[in-house]
Amino acid sequence: RSSRKRRKQRQRAAGEPSTMARGYARGRAKDEAARAALEPLAEGERPGIVTVAAVIAFALGAANLISYLAGVEVQGEQPAFSGILVYSGLMFTVAYGCFRARYWGVLGMQAMLALAILIFGVLLTRAESVVALLIALAVIGGAGTVFWKLVKAMARIQMPERPGADR
Repeated sequence: RSSRKRRKQRQRAAGEPSTMARGYARGRAKDEAARAALEPLAEGERPGIVTVAAVIAFALGAANLISYLAGVEVQGEQPAFSGILVYSGLMFTVAYGCFRARYWGVLGMQAMLALAILIFGVLLTRAESVVALLIALAVIGGAGTVFWKLVKAMARIQMPERPGADR
């Protein structure tokens, strides 16, 4: 038998946790420490990154609608108004949810950011100029940064009140 098998048998016989069990225990301890460090949102509080997300969502919805009204064409044709209306409406809804610091609004923004990262990641592989490459990298970097920072804000938004907290 190999020495590793004998070591595992001795650990089991001695009641010691396996390496994997110890790894899971360390992970759970880190998770608990991170949760304990979180502060629930105060009444009316909105994390700064959530405000940034609300402004971005509103700006994207407004820019889309304004572009359509200005007659901007995509590949020689003006897009269907129904598509413009759906996208702008979705972005305005996400902006409202983020502005009100609602979990569903922030989650919706994260979904839109993830979609943008995926789309521009594919476009990155097809970039035909340095400008296209830089635009794709800028969108991926910006969307990724906002996405990452929204994770902690979402954790604070969905936190239950702590026992004895005055809210």
